[in-house]
Amino acid sequence: MKKPENLILPAAMMIGLLASSAPAFAHHSFAAEFDAKKPVTLTGTVVRLEWTNPHAHFYISVKDQGGAATVWEFELASPNGLMRHGWSRNSLKPGDVVTVMGYLAKDGSKLANARSVSLPDGRKIFAGSSEDGGPTQ
Repeated sequence: MKKPENLILPAAMMIGLLASSAPAFAHHSFAAEFDAKKPVTLTGTVVRLEWTNPHAHFYISVKDQGGAATVWEFELASPNGLMRHGWSRNSLKPGDVVTVMGYLAKDGSKLANARSVSLPDGRKIFAGSSEDGGPTQ
């Protein structure tokens, strides 16, 4: 039978391994939720921005051909990743009209992973899509 002191190191290693893998279980991959073969481009009015981790989100109201409005949710990168791409908390404000290119959710909901956002001032900024990790041209 092993002495208790001989079990301390293996137990500590096991706890460390489990603790380090917890964030991986809590976070989804792009491919698990979004379909890279289903790009979407929508223009609408910003309703709100959620500057939260692990992903920021924003919502736009999009009018269909009949004039009915539908609110779409777009997932972005983390706030830190967005700041590295030139974003700030004030990049999108309620009432701004933007055009968003992204990838639809696999579940058919009004959710997409944003790739780029064309802002009201004409700038086009990368939205931190996890699909390929690179900015658009």
